[in-house]
Amino acid sequence: MVRAAEAALVAQNYVRPIDVLLGIGWLDPGAEKRWRQGQINYLERAVQANLNKISEAMKQFRHWANAKGLLPRESHYVSQTRDRRTLRFSISANPSIEQAYRTHWISPALSEKKRARVAEKTDRPPDLVAVMPLKPDWKCHRCGGTSGFLIMEDPGPACMRCLGMDDLEFVPSGDALLTRRLKAKSARGAVVVRFSRSRKRYERQGILVEPQILAEVGEELAKDRGDTPAMALETPVADSDIVGGDE
Repeated sequence: MVRAAEAALVAQNYVRPIDVLLGIGWLDPGAEKRWRQGQINYLERAVQANLNKISEAMKQFRHWANAKGLLPRESHYVSQTRDRRTLRFSISANPSIEQAYRTHWISPALSEKKRARVAEKTDRPPDLVAVMPLKPDWKCHRCGGTSGFLIMEDPGPACMRCLGMDDLEFVPSGDALLTRRLKAKSARGAVVVRFSRSRKRYERQGILVEPQILAEVGEELAKDRGDTPAMALETPVADSDIVGGDE
């Protein structure tokens, strides 16, 4: 347990209970991802150890963190689903146990400014993921229709119209500055992925953003680059970024 916690602390200047469970091999990364996507009701269900062992490991972890003088900070965990539901950790849903799982332990060597950046990073909600389907005749579980993108819900895939997201525009990958600015300003949106049969993994294709934000950012980039808004929004074809997955 200590070795896993130390490794996580060295790598990222903070350590979470999840890091320990992953590091000692009790939690599979794929299972963690499914939990974050709302496909597993509570994290302990996916941990390959009984509750007594989990409880003892977490006690040892907290003792180690306190002994090293790490700074506790409770973080927020929400699902990678459209409803952004609060993620549950324990079978009992006991508030004190949930709080213990949500508590991150931060290195006291970091400055206050760096600790604030760590907090901002860990509290940032995960991107909503939209899938570019391989089969054009897929059916929405709500209306029976179809669309160019889908988002998975517990009962099955849902179309953009039923989700109230059919107004969003697709921006392909290729321009990192454009993508960063769009994601920073757009309150609604999603990362778009498509499954590669040859590589057997999901790969990033681009993002969905609000049309008015796309227009605003296009004008900003045009001024910065000395282009027209239309030219600023042209994105070159590039190799897709990997978005690991096993859906």
